[in-house]
Amino acid sequence: MPATAINEETVRELVGDAVAAPSMHNAQPWRFLYHRRDRVLDLYADPLRAMPTADPEGRALRIGCGAALLNLRVAAWHAGLRPDVTVSGTSDISHDAGPLATVRLAEAAPREIDHDLAGLFEMIGKRHTSRYPYADEPLPDRLRQRLTAQAEAEGASLSFPTGWHLSLILDVIEEAESESEYTGDPDEQRWVRTGTAESDTARDGIPEYSLGARKREGRAPVRDFARGHAATDRGSAAFERMPQLAVVSTRDDGPEEWLAAGQAMERVLLLATREDVASSFATQALERPYLRWLLRDPVSGAGPVQMILRLGYGPMGARAPRRAVRDVLEVAP
Repeated sequence: MPATAINEETVRELVGDAVAAPSMHNAQPWRFLYHRRDRVLDLYADPLRAMPTADPEGRALRIGCGAALLNLRVAAWHAGLRPDVTVSGTSDISHDAGPLATVRLAEAAPREIDHDLAGLFEMIGKRHTSRYPYADEPLPDRLRQRLTAQAEAEGASLSFPTGWHLSLILDVIEEAESESEYTGDPDEQRWVRTGTAESDTARDGIPEYSLGARKREGRAPVRDFARGHAATDRGSAAFERMPQLAVVSTRDDGPEEWLAAGQAMERVLLLATREDVASSFATQALERPYLRWLLRDPVSGAGPVQMILRLGYGPMGARAPRRAVRDVLEVAP
């Protein structure tokens, strides 16, 4: 495909695709700075959208930024551009910190195009978080293998726990969810938008229309984001008896691995969306260090767990709000 001209309009379109990525509580914790002269796009953390209680190290923040980076790469390849990425290992996410990643854009020759990534482009706008019941129908083994390969291509691993390990993970998540019912979570409360007026006008957070039904039965690890808010007319439903979970892990556990995990996660989710597989997240236990370490599989020797995905066949979910590109992108000479 012919390369797209690299100009400010192109960059705005790329950032518009990038910010369709998922992030914890849809906080959208990213900022972009485009250097016109050098054709370089910097990705920064937005510390105002960090979550000091649930994510004090900024691990989940970087995972969200990694997902945005993957979308940016997909969109660039689709446009016939080569995104040369340099990742920073900085642990600082303050306003004075450097970028998490730098993307240098260049026109790509046809033989250079990463068609595997470019082929996921149409899924960027179709991937939504679905907090609804899924069918008790297993994903085909062949699809699981393809999803695993997507994570491995980004330097992470993807596993599908079964048996005792799946039961353990569900028990740990249920413990974290039960604890939240008693202690509350100020970060969670900050990002939930209830009421028609707030839901319809919000540009971030979790609107009431995407909360999903209350769980009446089943073991699906669906978070009750309406907890602590005024009653919402969501109804209740029976969820999966034994949900299908996918665990994203990395070898080490630092800022670079968190960014890689976000890219791996989003790459998995885009392929899942293309295969009509719905998805949501189960991060409750990951937000508690004393529970997170219990999620690792001691038999396989997998590294630290970075994200737990719930996958299955069901409603694909509603589109969550996004901030305008002009609010997240700055252009420099």
